[in-house]
Amino acid sequence: MTRSIYYPLYLDPGCGRMLRRRVGVVFTAVLLTPAFVLLFLTSPDLSGEQVLVSRVAELRERLHHAEMVNQERLHDVILLSQKFTSLIQPHMNNGSAAPYGSLSVEARELLSNMSRATPDMHLPSIYSYLPHLLRYPDATAPAFKLSRGRQSATMVLGVPTVKRQVQSYLMTTLGNLIQSMTTEEMTQCLIVVFVAEWDLDYVRQVASQIERKFPEHLESGLLEVISPPQSFYPDMNQLRQTLGDPMERVRWRTKQNLDFAFLMMYAQPKGTFYVQLEDDIQTKKGYIATMKNFALQKTAEKKNWFVLDFCQLGFIGKMFKCVELPYLVQFFIMFYNDKPVDWLLDYLIQTKICNLDKDPKHCKKAKDNVWIHYKPSIFQHVGTHSSLKGKVQKLKDKQFGKIQLYFPHENPPAVVETNIKPYKTYTLQRAYKGESYFWGLLPQQGDTLLLRFQPPVSLKGFLFRSGNVEHPSDRLYNTSVEVEPVRVPRTLPSSLKRTKDGYVVVGEFDDMGVAEGTVDAASLGVVKALRLSVHVESDNWAILSEIHIQTTDSR
Repeated sequence: MTRSIYYPLYLDPGCGRMLRRRVGVVFTAVLLTPAFVLLFLTSPDLSGEQVLVSRVAELRERLHHAEMVNQERLHDVILLSQKFTSLIQPHMNNGSAAPYGSLSVEARELLSNMSRATPDMHLPSIYSYLPHLLRYPDATAPAFKLSRGRQSATMVLGVPTVKRQVQSYLMTTLGNLIQSMTTEEMTQCLIVVFVAEWDLDYVRQVASQIERKFPEHLESGLLEVISPPQSFYPDMNQLRQTLGDPMERVRWRTKQNLDFAFLMMYAQPKGTFYVQLEDDIQTKKGYIATMKNFALQKTAEKKNWFVLDFCQLGFIGKMFKCVELPYLVQFFIMFYNDKPVDWLLDYLIQTKICNLDKDPKHCKKAKDNVWIHYKPSIFQHVGTHSSLKGKVQKLKDKQFGKIQLYFPHENPPAVVETNIKPYKTYTLQRAYKGESYFWGLLPQQGDTLLLRFQPPVSLKGFLFRSGNVEHPSDRLYNTSVEVEPVRVPRTLPSSLKRTKDGYVVVGEFDDMGVAEGTVDAASLGVVKALRLSVHVESDNWAILSEIHIQTTDSR
């Protein structure tokens, strides 16, 4: 019979303490795990709460806007009542019933009550500061208007533009503003292009350019184009000379003040927030969401803000609540002849907030509570030629970061050459490789830019973009895109034309300096070269900021 022998297990004190510690950890985990699970399941959804807070803030701003519209309608009713009273009062004094005609007894009593509401005071209005408007009934209506009538926008972007002596940045600016929006934001925003010129032929020319460049956005209501009548402005030759400025500068800043006032009056009933921009700026992707979220955040925090500042320069990127635009309009109209528009904004804030009994530091601190800066800036000024003749303005917002001046692509191997002299290191070779952009001096008739593919390629499409945000006028115009097939086809589709030296014209640059198209590889076969041919002498240099050659092997 075999007997099992059991040996007692002896542990040293250190091992015992380690075992007890592990058992304690396991026991604690068993007890606390359900508590953590319960806490996790019952904890509030902070992201959902933030969305709710933001939504409440947005509804609050929309309610303020609705109250503003209601007050404006009430004001219109009061004005009509006063005008009606002034018409029927002479008849009432004579005891005549002529003004009532064949009205019912109830209607007569109502009109009789209204007639007794003659005010003893004359309230100031726009006519108090611009009395010449009384002579022109249409002075406060746009002289030109291209609009689909979009209302109740979340955000209205005001883009004033004037005729510039050197180059226009407007189309580049509008393209950047639109391309930096999401599809949903395009349905919630409104861009008002304010052509601040009295020459209607020029206004129609600008509107026609916008129609050709952005037809779908005009149709959807995202874009509007308006211009003011000359009768809205006083006699610009009768202004007072102020601040010791030359009269040309006084007229320039006076007109800008009234331009902004007109644009803001037009934009006020159309949205919840208003952002003042310029026609020579660039922005970043997501700028609409950034501004909206920042505004709603400050509203939710119950910050009594007046200006949200998204750019450190001038009047660019200044956001206001539409319900508070009348403060600005009134101030601009009162002092249009006295100070520049950005100074007037600063003085308005100072008048509203600062205590004259306190030192400047206290004033600055108080202004910072209502004039709130967002960092980093989301708008950059790119123009160098001011709308004031002869003024060069190279100011840049250092908080914005770098602006993309060219768009690189991976193109098929090619030898490139051109007889257009490049400026410094901005060569065609570097542009084709995506290292920079091509910048050439004054293209002449007969100049070419040639790409010889090695090996030949089956071409699918092409994109050439000339000009960039800093030099939008340095574009290629009257320039064709031509290809040289390895084997010249006997017949060509009717849409294609052949040059004398065997190239086939497959496209041309439009009035925006862009050439984009597809190539029918089945008809042309393999291509050994592509050429850009200049047909007219240019007054400007030329920039190629994007070169994209697509082949059938491209991804």
